[in-house]
Amino acid sequence: MARNLRLLQSGAGIVAALLLFALPGAGAQTYPGAGLVLKVSPERNEFTVSMQEIPGFMDAMVMPLPVRAPRDLEGLRPGMMVDFTLVVTAKSSYAENIRVRSFVSFENDPQGACRLAVMEQALAKDHSSASTLAIGQHVPDFSLTDQNNQPVVLSQFSGKVVAMTFVYTRCPLPNFCFRLSNNFGQMQKRFSKRMGQDLILLTVTLDPTNDQPNALANYAGIWKANGASWRFLTGPAPDIKKVSGLFSVVSNLDEGTITHSLHTVIIDRRGDLVANLEGNEFTAKQLGDLVEAVLNRAPGTSGTERADLSARDLSPSPNGIQK
Repeated sequence: MARNLRLLQSGAGIVAALLLFALPGAGAQTYPGAGLVLKVSPERNEFTVSMQEIPGFMDAMVMPLPVRAPRDLEGLRPGMMVDFTLVVTAKSSYAENIRVRSFVSFENDPQGACRLAVMEQALAKDHSSASTLAIGQHVPDFSLTDQNNQPVVLSQFSGKVVAMTFVYTRCPLPNFCFRLSNNFGQMQKRFSKRMGQDLILLTVTLDPTNDQPNALANYAGIWKANGASWRFLTGPAPDIKKVSGLFSVVSNLDEGTITHSLHTVIIDRRGDLVANLEGNEFTAKQLGDLVEAVLNRAPGTSGTERADLSARDLSPSPNGIQK
């Protein structure tokens, strides 16, 4: 029953192919699905998702999925990881039982994880504060210093899509800061012709005391970062705290180790917050699919609208790290 769907190039083609798997007269087939939400279209009762592979049924790919009721899309936003049931009948296919996946930290320091959880709970109680941005809000300007000891102001990238994440260079865990930086390294390769012109990557340190420009320059060298389009930023601790707080990033320094939440942020050409991805469960390819959707939006598109994507192959590698 397994088929290679990688050559499909349209949402209509995907739906038609899915129907081939349901034998005429047979009951509905159900499959567990999961992926990263790229677009939500209430007017069409569907959402677009960068799906993970369903073994024995379909490869990982980007595809639109219809739902039976508008309420099934309530609360969904681009950048969310979701689990759902894919239902395929002889005449239709759709998603149901959609559940937003909550990020669970696999921090190897239980005490540190506990402290971070307390901090996150405190922050959650204050989500209504002006300092924490909601999706669709304009990101206020800020100024930090990059790995070349040059000032960087967010507004200088007006008209470009900006992806931003938060790490520290001494992080010892391969599935935390390393993975977030690896995601950006993969995007630099994928969008090599659009870097600088259309897309800017910003990596902000959460350890400004140790991560001065020289340390950031060395770290940038590990990823072969283009200094003009991938900037590694530091600055006074209060400024770092203010910028990270805009995106609900929390951190705690204890005996030289920083316990922090994981966030990857996407800002559109107008300077509005499009997505704030929490955790590290999405792949570099899925993140790239979301960035591509924002890059391909028509000029002047509002912050709540998303560009359509045609189906394309996804090839997630083990542990979400792509090489």
